[in-house]
Amino acid sequence: MKRITPVLLAAALCSLAISSVSAEEELTGTLKKIKDSGVITLGHRESSVPFSYYGDKNQVVGYSHDLQTKVVEAVKKKLNMPDLQIKMIPVTSQNRIVLVQNGTVDLEAGSTTHNTERAQQVDFSNSIFLIKALLLTKKDSGIKDFPDLKGKTVVTTAGTTEERMIREMNEKNQMGMNLIIAKDHGESFLTLQSGRAIAFFMDDPLLAGERAKARNPDDWVIVGTPQSKEAYGMMLRKGDTQFKKLVDDTIAVAQTSGEGEKLYKKWFLSPIPPKGINLNLPLSDEMKELFKHPNDRPLQ
Repeated sequence: MKRITPVLLAAALCSLAISSVSAEEELTGTLKKIKDSGVITLGHRESSVPFSYYGDKNQVVGYSHDLQTKVVEAVKKKLNMPDLQIKMIPVTSQNRIVLVQNGTVDLEAGSTTHNTERAQQVDFSNSIFLIKALLLTKKDSGIKDFPDLKGKTVVTTAGTTEERMIREMNEKNQMGMNLIIAKDHGESFLTLQSGRAIAFFMDDPLLAGERAKARNPDDWVIVGTPQSKEAYGMMLRKGDTQFKKLVDDTIAVAQTSGEGEKLYKKWFLSPIPPKGINLNLPLSDEMKELFKHPNDRPLQ
């Protein structure tokens, strides 16, 4: 028995080690869903220039979409599925959270603000962009800052943090603004261009993106005191730690390797489709810091 016991002990330890490895490699949540179905479903925006939108060939392009594509490549590698099918689903500000929650979308990447309220409903990846909430208006509109909006008509996009902020500002400061709530950023800018609103309240890079689409971009200016500083992240289902780690690690590698800055130059400092307009939005100190130290902290 004394001779057998060490052998049995060694066998038991070996069995335990194999069991531990198997447990570590066992797929759960979204990764298991993708492995079983052979499909990853990506949520994208249709007009969030330059983050996620339709390019000149009606294909999805953008800064967020490029990072989302890197995650897909990481999933293919982890699951050993080079032929993984990719399904694209357009989402809006109003339905994006629900579509992630109910399993319709596995990973949403567009221009979604990560805040503590939303984090109770879904999980967010490491931040992919940092923004400020400002105003887009015509150069000769006379609008320089938010107090100038008193009694004026302002447009913003439904389901955004800006919609909530502008409503609260209007009520708290008794500004008497007429608020138009458009379905997406493209419609918001069309409302501004048509003269039905004097200013468009939204995140500064999105405003720069809409300005770039104008016939004469130089006719429009981004103004105002920042009403908030926010972090964009990709959305995934709540509590899916295995998938979140893969997504976070992929973003962190891109940001710290210099690839994040290359993507920034591609989408914010170079001509972009469909019109070849340059947004000319310099890399902020906050973004430089994010690239050095990736994190998933909300700013609200």
